[in-house]
Amino acid sequence: MKVLKRTEFGEAVLREKARELSVAEIKSHNIQPLIKNMRHTLSSLKLGVGLAAPQVGESIALSVIAIQPTPHRPKAVPFDLVIINPVVTETFGRKKQMWEGCISAGPGKAGLFAKVPRYKKVKIKFIDETGKSRHEVFENLQAHVIQHEIDHLNGTLFVDKVKDTKTYTTYKEYMKIVKATSKTNK
Repeated sequence: MKVLKRTEFGEAVLREKARELSVAEIKSHNIQPLIKNMRHTLSSLKLGVGLAAPQVGESIALSVIAIQPTPHRPKAVPFDLVIINPVVTETFGRKKQMWEGCISAGPGKAGLFAKVPRYKKVKIKFIDETGKSRHEVFENLQAHVIQHEIDHLNGTLFVDKVKDTKTYTTYKEYMKIVKATSKTNK
């Protein structure tokens, strides 16, 4: 396995609508190693929770999601999913402003964060990495990450969805906010 080179804001592939994959392509010797390498890349970053194929230079409708507990997300439930050709088929409730960043917004601790309105619960139709069609409901952090990843596959970046531009912050300042919030939530 290898760590893939990530694309950054400004690169054209991040603004393209990604091409959907056929089941035969999903099972191919091209896509299966890409999925493994994307998982490996995401786990090596230690900061991100999702990685879309356009973020590694491939304009195809494929995202890898891997949520793990971290010091700033200690209550996160481990979650691992590959979504291919995903479509949101239903949303529930109103959107809520939630903190968000992107590994294409800058390397490591040079990242950018802001509050983005997202649905707390969504139903999506997608194909998994085995080629099986699925239609499932996701909530909370899982729903948040899935919406972010689907945006990537449609050429949309989180900065396009920020409503309150005063929430933009750097990684360093974001971590201060997280620490302050976790102290008040104890």
